[in-house]
Amino acid sequence: MKPLLLLSLVLRPPLGLDLYMPVPEANPLTPQKIALGRRLFFDKRLSRDGTLSCASCHDPKLAFSDGHKVARGIGGAEGTRSAPAIINRGYGRTFFWDGRAKSLEQQALEPILNPKELGMTEAEVERRMGLKIAEVTAALASYVRTIRSGDSRFDRYAAGKSGALNDLEKTGLALFRGKARCNACHIGPNFSEEQFHNTGIAWRDGQLADQGAGEGKFKVPTLREVARTAPYMHDGSLATLEDVVDYYDRGGNANPGLDEDLHPLHLSAEDKRALVAFLRSLSGTIREGNR
Repeated sequence: MKPLLLLSLVLRPPLGLDLYMPVPEANPLTPQKIALGRRLFFDKRLSRDGTLSCASCHDPKLAFSDGHKVARGIGGAEGTRSAPAIINRGYGRTFFWDGRAKSLEQQALEPILNPKELGMTEAEVERRMGLKIAEVTAALASYVRTIRSGDSRFDRYAAGKSGALNDLEKTGLALFRGKARCNACHIGPNFSEEQFHNTGIAWRDGQLADQGAGEGKFKVPTLREVARTAPYMHDGSLATLEDVVDYYDRGGNANPGLDEDLHPLHLSAEDKRALVAFLRSLSGTIREGNR
């Protein structure tokens, strides 16, 4: 079993998150490694043409997302999926929309080597940075583990401050946990059960446009900071939170593999307004690095 590290030794955790985070034994978290990872995260030398960095797709101002429907790499190349927000990813078990990476270290490496993203080779990374590739990915993963969101108005409400949410948001919370059934998948402190589901979003013209993790299934993202990470879904096809709520209200796109938990919700216009208001209350304080 991988050990647990008390992150408060390195940085103060935000309200609403567990104090403990799983950290690989082979890559212990240290202030020095976090600081190196932060420098590398913003270093454009990690892209082949020197125009992009990790932060180009994971902008701190956008809760470490990029605001585009799909990710954009060197030379304006477009991917097929959106760049997911990487807040609280240290609590994750698998990474990318399809879960293909089993560690943050692997997740850090793939965009660097992807020809449509940063377009590097391991040898070129090592030459430019003067570091072994394993040192680069270990440092980047360590920094990403410190990117955490908490202390939202919902967290304050959950901690006993009843006035932290207004009446509309409290109604939205009740819907989230009840009629809308959002918490069937968006559960726990990170509002994600880290599993994969077919919501029908990849169903186009009678077939799956993207297999995802298989059979059109994609990982459930965190809802923390969700108001700041539009557009939504793996392909950025839903522009607003209102669009997302409408999509689930109608039960998603029918297809042979549609998750059995999806069905029309019959929410009223006021229900939808309350639900969106609650989702906006999940924006809080983002901390990163040795801060």
